[in-house]
Amino acid sequence: MDVVFTQKVNVVLKEEEIDYESLPSSYSLSAHMLSGALAGICEHCVMFPVDSVKTRMQSIMPNEKATYHSVRDALYRMVRYEGFHRPFRGMSVMVAGAGPAHAMYFSCYEKMKRVLSGTETGAGHPLAQGAAGVMSTLLHDAVMNPAEVVKQRLQMYKSPYSGVIKCFIGVWRNEGIRAFYRSYTTQLTKNISFQSIHLMTYE
Repeated sequence: MDVVFTQKVNVVLKEEEIDYESLPSSYSLSAHMLSGALAGICEHCVMFPVDSVKTRMQSIMPNEKATYHSVRDALYRMVRYEGFHRPFRGMSVMVAGAGPAHAMYFSCYEKMKRVLSGTETGAGHPLAQGAAGVMSTLLHDAVMNPAEVVKQRLQMYKSPYSGVIKCFIGVWRNEGIRAFYRSYTTQLTKNISFQSIHLMTYE
């Protein structure tokens, strides 16, 4: 009886695997865009306080109140000296950027891996998946880079900017549009390598 039960379980699992593999071809482009946007927003919102700490710890800290020994210590000092809201400063611009950036990323990836592989799902074609990852990363970073610039300037200790809009306008007027893409090539160098290998391995 155990053997029969095990066989039935294996059959069900195989059917689920087949159904899973068939999902991409049945979902519309808008479904991939919506799910990608929601996933990206959730990811950045949940991890935003840690991201604020990372930005602080990677920067030059001229004030002893901005010298941290760990993530926990940084969060404690930020809340104590700057207010409870401080670790979340700049989150709105990340939500505005992450939504469209991740929507473009996942929809482009799902579309291009099928086009490049010449199949309905793109499964079993690692080169097509890697190339699709590169293309989708180009779009993703083009949207996210300006948001990252504004976000990081708001996260800095004693930031001169009081809000997202003022920061955006200040950077635009004083440094020009190039300031929003100053680190674009560096970001691409890191993300293209990671995403292509990640997607080829994951798929």
